[in-house]
Amino acid sequence: MNTKKSFGTREIVTTAVLLAICIVSQIFKNLSVFITGPVINTCIVLAVLICGLPCALILCVITPVTAFFIAASPVMNLVPGIIPLIMLGNAVLAVTVHFLLKKDMIAGGRKAGGIKSYLKAVLCALAKGAFMGLTIALWLLPTFIPADHKLRNMMPKLQMTFSVIQFATACIGFAYVFIIWAALRHDKL
Repeated sequence: MNTKKSFGTREIVTTAVLLAICIVSQIFKNLSVFITGPVINTCIVLAVLICGLPCALILCVITPVTAFFIAASPVMNLVPGIIPLIMLGNAVLAVTVHFLLKKDMIAGGRKAGGIKSYLKAVLCALAKGAFMGLTIALWLLPTFIPADHKLRNMMPKLQMTFSVIQFATACIGFAYVFIIWAALRHDKL
C-alpha cells in the first residue's frame, strides 16, 4: 500500500481492475441490489484507499452509466436525472472515506479495523444513504414520476431502495473492505 502522492501506471491499472469488477457485478443487478451494491461500494472505498480520491471519483461517475447500459431499471429509464444523483451519492461516499477514514486505514496496519474505524465507516455509509435519501427518495422520485404512472405504486419500495438500502449496501461494502484490507495489509507486514 503505497501512501505517497503519485499517480501512475499502478493507479490506472488498479482503477481499471476495480471498474471491471464493478461492471461484472452489474450483470447481477436485476437479481439483487445486495449483490451489486456492496461490490460497487467496496470498489469505491478500495479505490480511495489504494489509488486516491480522483480514481475513486472516476468509479463514482462511470458505474451509474455502465449500470444504465448493462441493466437499466425502469426508474432509470423513466427518470434519467437519477443517474447524476447516484454519481453524487457515490462521490459522497468516496469523499467521506477520504477525509474521515483513509488516514486511520493507511496508518493502522493490521489494526486498521478497530472500533473507531468501524464507526467512521458507518458514518460514511450513513452520509451516502442520507444524501441519496434526501435527493432521490424524497425529492426526485416524488417530483418526476407522474401520478398516473405504474411506478408511482412502487414509490415506498423505490424510496427504501434509494435511502435505507443504500446505507445497508454501503455497510456491507465496508465489511468487505475491512476483510480485504486486513488481507492486503497482512501481506505487507
